[in-house]
Amino acid sequence: MFADESYLTNGYLDTTIDWIPGMKDIRIRDLPSYVRTIDSEDFFLSYGKVAAQGSLKAKGLILNTFDLLEADVVNALKPMFPNVYTIGPLHTMLGQAITEISPIKSLRLNLWGEDHGYMQWLNKQQEGSVIYVNFGSIATVSYEQIIEFAWGLANSNRPFLWVIRPDLVNGDNVVFPEEFVEGTKERCYLASWCSQEEVLSHASVGGFLTHCGWNSTLESICSGVPMMCWPGFADQCTNTRYVCKEWGIGMEIDKDVVRDQVTTVVKELMEGEKGGEMRKNVLKWKESAKLAIMQGGSSHENLVRFTKDLNAMKMGSS
Repeated sequence: MFADESYLTNGYLDTTIDWIPGMKDIRIRDLPSYVRTIDSEDFFLSYGKVAAQGSLKAKGLILNTFDLLEADVVNALKPMFPNVYTIGPLHTMLGQAITEISPIKSLRLNLWGEDHGYMQWLNKQQEGSVIYVNFGSIATVSYEQIIEFAWGLANSNRPFLWVIRPDLVNGDNVVFPEEFVEGTKERCYLASWCSQEEVLSHASVGGFLTHCGWNSTLESICSGVPMMCWPGFADQCTNTRYVCKEWGIGMEIDKDVVRDQVTTVVKELMEGEKGGEMRKNVLKWKESAKLAIMQGGSSHENLVRFTKDLNAMKMGSS
């Protein structure tokens, strides 16, 4: 929490913090957004403090990650809690557990109805050529921001699949300039919603422009797709820091988005030397995530351990 708003703009956010266990070289701006407030009564700050204190009384932590991905953080947590269960990525763990005849195979964690035409469109695109754009299920953007992204994508000359929720722009419908619509109609698909796992695993998708929520981050890693990160709030700034600096699988777009930077980042990720390195890195992390959920892998073994511990607790209380 800051004393006044000047701390948000005077460069103080770039201060490096050296006292958080397991988070080396983290900056203030990389911490969750609710920490960067001047309101001591801020709801999310207050809730976070209560939740953090309450967690210390827990018999264990269940985390949607895998040991290798966040080794330093996981190792820092272990002395603080009697049990730390890293059992992620949960979406791949779930997919592995569901059989072909399971009635829950078709369940998806989507909050919006899907537009299924996007798959036919993706099938027509060249391998690794498409930019997938999705800012999540609840974040909103301004009309000015959406227009900057639109022209940035258009000027990259890359095909793109863009999820435009009905309420994405502050509850209003998105109306793009006619010049944008005409100029991109042969290489653009606008969907109201989609199955993100299905899209990211499609061979034609080569990059993901994302708000960097944790679910989206893990899904991108597990699909081997590098990211262009535009974080907004909550944990998204922290996730972006790890994506770009720790794991080397993404690039960040400035909060005050401008079309030229969007174009530059898209081209670098899809065509540049740095983008090639990110692609190699994310494929390594994809393989690590796959190994973690296999029998004998860290997440698989932690899930088995959690099940045994839970049964033991139930037996002890009976």
